Amino acid sequence: MTRHPKAPSAGEEIRLHHSLCFACGDDAPVGLRVRVVGGEGFTVTASMKVEPWMQGGPGVIHGGLLAAAFDEVLGTAPLLIGAGVVTAHLEIDFAEPIPLGSTLRFRGEVLAKERRKVYLRATAHLDDPERPVAAAHGIFVTIDVREHFSRYRDTAVKVAR
Repeated sequence: MTRHPKAPSAGEEIRLHHSLCFACGDDAPVGLRVRVVGGEGFTVTASMKVEPWMQGGPGVIHGGLLAAAFDEVLGTAPLLIGAGVVTAHLEIDFAEPIPLGSTLRFRGEVLAKERRKVYLRATAHLDDPERPVAAAHGIFVTIDVREHFSRYRDTAVKVAR
């Protein structure tokens, strides 16, 4: 496995989707606004503010929204090896409640690529990177992005600029 020559540099934000993407888009009416940044080797880091609308249990984030954030982090990391991917399997371990008003920080890593499968892992923490509040493992499969999404192009929401 090698890092793609056009992969974002360490410290450079990786903009994967369109501006209305629920997970990373700036123009989504309601969205996670996850910011993924290239790291060294096959790693990425990301951050996300835990907003009041994300509440699940009283005062804490909804687990499904945390799953969506992990999906974004893990789905973006394969760009480091030049692979466009979609989620095949996502597994999450929730270790601690994550309070509203906090900032989650993620660290993701591409572990391996075998044929079309890309294996990844990530952790999320609040202030202490050594104390994860959640962890995820995923298997994503490579796709031809244009071909994969071509059948949905007519129903996509268009961004007015």
